[in-house]
Amino acid sequence: MLFERRLREGIADGSITAALRRWRRPQAVAGRRYRTGSDIVEMSTVESTSPDDLTDDDARAAGYPDAASLLAHVTGPPDGQLYLLRFHRIDGTDPRDALAADDHLDAAGVAAIDQRLARLDHASPRGPWTAAALGAIADHPGVRAADLAAMLSRDTASFKIDVRKLKALGLTEALEIGYRLSPRGAAYLTFRR
Repeated sequence: MLFERRLREGIADGSITAALRRWRRPQAVAGRRYRTGSDIVEMSTVESTSPDDLTDDDARAAGYPDAASLLAHVTGPPDGQLYLLRFHRIDGTDPRDALAADDHLDAAGVAAIDQRLARLDHASPRGPWTAAALGAIADHPGVRAADLAAMLSRDTASFKIDVRKLKALGLTEALEIGYRLSPRGAAYLTFRR
């Protein structure tokens, strides 16, 4: 779940415990955990709401001074429904970090990654992309996403979305600028080459 950078500090220190979203259908489920960028939150409630039902307390919990400010910053489809999300930060590390650090791959582990990558390639409207993206990241660690996307004749936005899919598999890590292969990703490519 994406949060503005300015809100992430409040999520980290626990002062932000709510968000307002406009969606055609709910994109979050109570009880599930979501990454915010640097933290993990557990969703307590996902409730449809209306502008008249929002309070200044709701707005402050979302990092805004009052309900009017909160409503002024909500984006989404104009015909969408407003949803008030309540959550709490989960202490601990991102499970992707442990997966990314696990570089002990055997043939079965490599086959499982092959299968997941094949599904991503098959589901993509652009056709197979995973091998090219992993290769570009391996050959150009720390290079801006826009430059990597251009090397692959891709638009930056869809490339970033695809790299997040590789990160979810524990194969890549985000850097301050660009990406690099994780230990798991490096072990996978070594096995595959």
